[in-house]
Amino acid sequence: MRNIRILILKFRNQLQPNEIKWFRGAVIHALSKDDVLFHNHIDKNYRYAYPLIQYKLINRCATILCIEEGVEAIGNFFSNYNNLIQIGEKNMSLEIDYLRPSVFLLEVTERVSRYSLHRWIPLNHENYQVYRTLEKDEQRIHLLQKILIGNILSCLKGLNIYLDKRITCRIQEITRMHTISNKGVNLLAFDLIFTANLSLPPYIGLGKNASINCGILTLAHKN
Repeated sequence: MRNIRILILKFRNQLQPNEIKWFRGAVIHALSKDDVLFHNHIDKNYRYAYPLIQYKLINRCATILCIEEGVEAIGNFFSNYNNLIQIGEKNMSLEIDYLRPSVFLLEVTERVSRYSLHRWIPLNHENYQVYRTLEKDEQRIHLLQKILIGNILSCLKGLNIYLDKRITCRIQEITRMHTISNKGVNLLAFDLIFTANLSLPPYIGLGKNASINCGILTLAHKN
C-alpha cells in the first residue's frame, strides 16, 4: 500500500474535448520557467513515463490534475499566474473553481471496486490488427482486459509502486465505442465499466494520451 499525493485545480471555464490541447499549451506558455512535468518532453524527445500533470475536463470544466512531484510543480504555474489565456482563436479569462489537495491510499483490496473509464485508447497499430482478427466478443474483452492491467501497472510503475499481490480486472460493460482524432489520426476509444481489486485515485488517466483528457477513471455508480 502507498499514500499518493493528489491535487486538483479545477476552473469554472467550460471547454470542448478538442480544446484541451490548447488549454495545455496555454498553461505551458504561462510558466515562469520550463518544467518537463507540464509538457512531458525532454529536448525534442518524448518523456516515456507516466504523466504527473494531466489536463482534463471535470464536469466539462478545464482541470489540471497533479500527482506526487506534480503537486510541487504547480507552484511554477502560480508563480507567474495570469488568468488571461488564449484557447484556439478565442481569449479566455480563467476563473478558479477550487484547489483541492488530498492524500489517497492506493492498495490491493480484498473487495473489488467498480470504475468507469472514459475516452480510453487501449489499441496501438499492432494490437489493433490483432483486435480486428478476433471474431468473438469474449476474445476481444480478454485482450482489452490484459491491456487495461498493463495500463494500470504502467501507471503504478510511474509512481514507483510495485505490488507484491496480483491484481485482477474484469470489464463489465462497454458503454460506447468512438474515435478520437490525435495529430490527424483517428484512434478507437472506449467508454466502459470495469471492476478491480485495487483502490485507484479518481480522475487519473490510463492508457494512451492520459495527460490530455483520455482514459479518465472515476468510481462507477451502482445500478
